[in-house]
Amino acid sequence: MRLTQGIHRAAQLYPKRPALVSAEGIVSWIEFEQRVARLAGVFQSLGLQPGDRVAMLSHNSPRYVEFYFAALWAGGVILTINTRWAMAEKTHCLNDAQAKILLVGAAFTDDIEDLKEHCPSLQSVIYADTTSATMAAGLLDYEQALANTAPVADANRSGEDLAALFYTGGTTGKAKGVMLSHNNFMANSMNAIVNLGLSSDSIHLHVSPLFHLAGGSRLFTLTAVGGTHAVIPSFNADNFLDAIERFRVTATVVVPTMLNTLLQHPTINDYDVSSLRLLTYGASPMPEALMRGAMAKFPDIAFLQSYGMTELSPVATMLLPKYHCFEGPNAGRIRSAGQAVLNADIAVVDETGKAQPQGVVGEVCVRGPMVMQGYWRQPELTKQVVRDGWMHTGDAGYLDEEGFLFLSDRIKDMIISGGENVYSTAVENVLYRHEAVLECAIIGIPDEKWGEAVHAIVVLKEAAIATEQELISHCRATLAGYECPKTVAIISGELPKSGVGKILKAELRKPFWPQ
Repeated sequence: MRLTQGIHRAAQLYPKRPALVSAEGIVSWIEFEQRVARLAGVFQSLGLQPGDRVAMLSHNSPRYVEFYFAALWAGGVILTINTRWAMAEKTHCLNDAQAKILLVGAAFTDDIEDLKEHCPSLQSVIYADTTSATMAAGLLDYEQALANTAPVADANRSGEDLAALFYTGGTTGKAKGVMLSHNNFMANSMNAIVNLGLSSDSIHLHVSPLFHLAGGSRLFTLTAVGGTHAVIPSFNADNFLDAIERFRVTATVVVPTMLNTLLQHPTINDYDVSSLRLLTYGASPMPEALMRGAMAKFPDIAFLQSYGMTELSPVATMLLPKYHCFEGPNAGRIRSAGQAVLNADIAVVDETGKAQPQGVVGEVCVRGPMVMQGYWRQPELTKQVVRDGWMHTGDAGYLDEEGFLFLSDRIKDMIISGGENVYSTAVENVLYRHEAVLECAIIGIPDEKWGEAVHAIVVLKEAAIATEQELISHCRATLAGYECPKTVAIISGELPKSGVGKILKAELRKPFWPQ
């Protein structure tokens, strides 16, 4: 299986239908095929050899979509750069992957000289944006390069050929490159097509950053069925809602923090979102209170949860729309991460690797064709997490009698207070039920008596009022005493988040723990 095959098929079956829509215009499938083939020719003219890495540093754009497929079409390997990284993290990624070509969006041209100076493998930089006036001197212009380059034949790399490197884990040390093959991605896409019901009539809005696999993997899935890619640069409530209305979007993927922002948005009712049929979510646990609010606000939209990680290409389980309910025979599953996708084995094990009984918390492990090839140039680290074909996720959870996976926490986020395990997500779920809470995070902080104490960091809704003691009392009405926050910090602004919208608990813990 190869990831470029969907382009050939869509150009043959739907040549004049839109492949790509954005504020910049419409690109048909036959035009998209030609542009990808020309961009691949640009890469090859710059010396790209089979297996070489091509990188991109940019916000979402039509060019980002073309980059994904052109890198593969040319025989190269996709390398995405997190736009929120510091310069040291960007240079580490480029150097570790030994990237040969870099595409840069307008917002990041100030980084170019530093990257060229500190990344010796980097041979060429392409300015991949629409406004030539801001183009830095000495860069290739994207559109001019395409116009001056003939299309080349698809390199037809496939199967276990390396398709992409996605760097992850930078918040706990230097980011490591996750090696994902064509087969990895296609295994994920086949599950997504079946469970999401995507087809050539689907119009998918890419709002999650394409440097992240949650967004990137959907490019492959939608292309496989010949649907339409709709693209906006980044998440903003008005731009997101406007795009759904303008492009008649039928499906999209968000993270809980995005959904929370939407529900608080004062003009949400001003937009026509009636075309939206499916909203999928993942990346971090969805508080039940937030899910109830979203389902009440959008009663005609089906919700679907995906659970996984970059190392799993990225999905291992799904909670289908029929389980998003609070009454009837399917009720109670909404708190779960769903069941294993068709080609995944899910197990929950203890510290020795022994399978845990149903209902007993342990580490979640996954086996199947979605498991990564390994960490780039880190075979020993790969052996630590992939053992006998099983990916050890670092997540804590349990399986019920029907194979629904209930996640407790990231193992590293679990708090041990006085010998008792406290799962931060359980406490966060309770806090989110308080009408004044906009967002929150639970972390463990040092405590002389208990070892760790439960600490809440809370952002209140605009004009809302709540005291530390009120929030603690709210938790005590539902949780055991040892699970309740001992202290609460009510802050202004917002909690620190990754590029994909995950709350960065490692950053929140830093002031409390010696480095």
